[in-house]
Amino acid sequence: MIERYSRPAMKQVWSEENKFDKWLEVEIAVCEAWAQLGVIPRAALPKIKLARVNLKRMNEILKETHHDVTAFLNTIAESIGEESRYIHLGMTSSDVMDTALSLQLIEASDILAEDIKELISVLAGLAIRHKHTPMTDALTVCTPSRLPSD
Repeated sequence: MIERYSRPAMKQVWSEENKFDKWLEVEIAVCEAWAQLGVIPRAALPKIKLARVNLKRMNEILKETHHDVTAFLNTIAESIGEESRYIHLGMTSSDVMDTALSLQLIEASDILAEDIKELISVLAGLAIRHKHTPMTDALTVCTPSRLPSD
């Protein structure tokens, strides 16, 4: 996105921090599902939910691994320790990235939907305020019979 044209709320949706927060949200949700199914111990969930992404540390790891998901998982492992072995269980990088992207798209769509509601409200107000304002009927002015001839 072009920085100067981006609104703060939309910049936040597409920020690196939000992207990795969404990745973590997906990873935690999968762990919760695995715990419900008995694949991982429920006792591990409180510690897993404390996981955090350290972007500075992630970038350091990324320089070594050249793989963003691996760097992400390593920084999570550093934040919670042993319980991190349950994170990413049965998942691919695409499972995390695509699901998180869909969450970002929902956030962005919600912002746009609110903007559209506001725009409709403003336009309705202007239409009411100017319902008696004289204006030229564009269709009458531009009909073929009124176009200048060659």
